[in-house]
Amino acid sequence: MLTPFQESGAIDVPGLDRLTDFYLESGAAGLFANCLSSEMYELTDAERLSVTKQVVERAGGQVPVVSTGTFGGPIEQQADFVKRIYDTGVQAVIVITSQLVSADESDAVLLDRMHQLMDLTEEIPLGMYECPVPYKRLISSAMLVDLLPTGRLIYHKDTSLDADEVSRRLMVAQGYNFGLYDAYMVNAVSSLRAGAAGLCCIQGNIFPELVTWLCAHFDDSERQDGVARLQQFFTGCMDLVHTAYPTIAKYSLYQQGLPISLYTRRRVEPLTPALRADMDNLLNTVAQLRHEFGIETAVSKSI
Repeated sequence: MLTPFQESGAIDVPGLDRLTDFYLESGAAGLFANCLSSEMYELTDAERLSVTKQVVERAGGQVPVVSTGTFGGPIEQQADFVKRIYDTGVQAVIVITSQLVSADESDAVLLDRMHQLMDLTEEIPLGMYECPVPYKRLISSAMLVDLLPTGRLIYHKDTSLDADEVSRRLMVAQGYNFGLYDAYMVNAVSSLRAGAAGLCCIQGNIFPELVTWLCAHFDDSERQDGVARLQQFFTGCMDLVHTAYPTIAKYSLYQQGLPISLYTRRRVEPLTPALRADMDNLLNTVAQLRHEFGIETAVSKSI
């Protein structure tokens, strides 16, 4: 999820409700509040809690909500915040892999810290996210073999960018209450066919209904031409949607009819006139795809 802000920089509370409704109406099967797209590192602890609680309450049990609970410091401190996030009503609390260890520490240390965190957080369901900030720390399928038998790990946001590794992770996860959600849309179809539970990608903050359609039809024998075309579309626009993000995502939603400010706390590249023009052209393609596939958009200029 994104976080909408007022032009003053404060969180846009009514806007967060509108945005939550938009995701739900677009077919989202779950919501990841307080994540990197949410500008989580630019939020205070109080804001992280309030944003998460508001999303949980607005979703009203229609879909599960997860939220990040680890922001560095001693494991005991991180465990305490995991508990506070869980008390907002989320289904699972997400652990940022690069917040448990430094870049030069080993996988063995990461596993040890993860087990420490589990011991300190009772039976709270957890997820892992290979967030690229402060640095990307990948886990391995071998690490999942160690962690999954605890029964505590139910979610994984995958940023390995490696279709073969995704398949290996899914193979060792068979039989567990565990879902892998790929963030890398270049491998969207291959990951879904390998058994991924879904997709958790920044494109879901720009044209979520197309992501929903792909998740619904990736294995539909009568829709394979559309599946291939949509996979090609997602692959082709990767560079654009990652530029000046998340500002460009907020611009896209505004252009599609959602009343949202372009204000971001996170420092990113400027949204230049050229980028706006490129995104406008992409949104024209999105409109054509919606029409071709019979997809209704959740927003309009009348909102």
